Amino acid sequence: MPEPDLNLLFALDALLAEKNVTRAARSLHLSASAMSRTLTRLRAATGDPLLVRAGRHMVLTPYAEEIREQTQNIVHEARSLLRPSPAALDFSTLRRTLKIRANEAFVEALGAALIAEVTALAPLVRLHFSSKAEKNPEYLRNGSADLEIGVLEEMGPEIRVQALFRDRYLGVVRKAHPLEIKQEVTPSQYAAFGHIATPHGRQIIQSLDAAISLLGLERTTVAIVPSFPAALAVARASDLIALLPASFMNTQHAASVTVYSFELPVATDGFTISQMWHPRLENDPVHRWLRQLVLRVCRQQVPF
Repeated sequence: MPEPDLNLLFALDALLAEKNVTRAARSLHLSASAMSRTLTRLRAATGDPLLVRAGRHMVLTPYAEEIREQTQNIVHEARSLLRPSPAALDFSTLRRTLKIRANEAFVEALGAALIAEVTALAPLVRLHFSSKAEKNPEYLRNGSADLEIGVLEEMGPEIRVQALFRDRYLGVVRKAHPLEIKQEVTPSQYAAFGHIATPHGRQIIQSLDAAISLLGLERTTVAIVPSFPAALAVARASDLIALLPASFMNTQHAASVTVYSFELPVATDGFTISQMWHPRLENDPVHRWLRQLVLRVCRQQVPF
């Protein structure tokens, strides 16, 4: 049997990604008619229509949807094999935007140091941080994000993971708060005040509340705010107690004169902050360089 034309894989990837013959042709610098002929060849090779018309648009067939991610991964790995090694890269002229999903606390705590490292080594590389309201591996799978940073949850068996640092939660109140004068905050004193919460760290919060409940006590959460910086701002201006990561508080040098941090009065588990990526970027030299930078910055700023 004749060897298959592997160039068809690149056209297939473009068609599945764009779902449009004209846009796919443009992405590969081909004419629309050439891409149309290639689609005909792909249909003959796969025995599937791949793209079918639905009104004024084209949609993928079930088979095309099924092979879309696999095709993307194969093409990306093939291109990686032909890229220069990291030693051959000229970072002074490298142009690339690297997309990182991370919550606001990570960006506020470590974003400046990471941006400074990247800019010093590769001044034309841009970091695009985006918040993550949900844990969803699809952002890594479809290329919307190059890297995700946070607490590992179920992200799919293929997602690569590297631990960055260990963390724990602290109680945080304003300076001159009644709890500041205590040498050691007791569970009853802790539960006596209202609390400000964030959507993050649900498992830690549940274990904290369970431990307090075993003592016959109950915390009252007065409000939920969207981020750690917001919780810190509310605690600084009220008698409410915020629950914030130690890594975040360690970088809040300006806030240290206006707030007081203390260890929680009951035992809770710590947690690990990790970086996660899709295996198609495993051997990408620029992505590997980014991962190494993220690891170094985190280890410098927050002891593991």
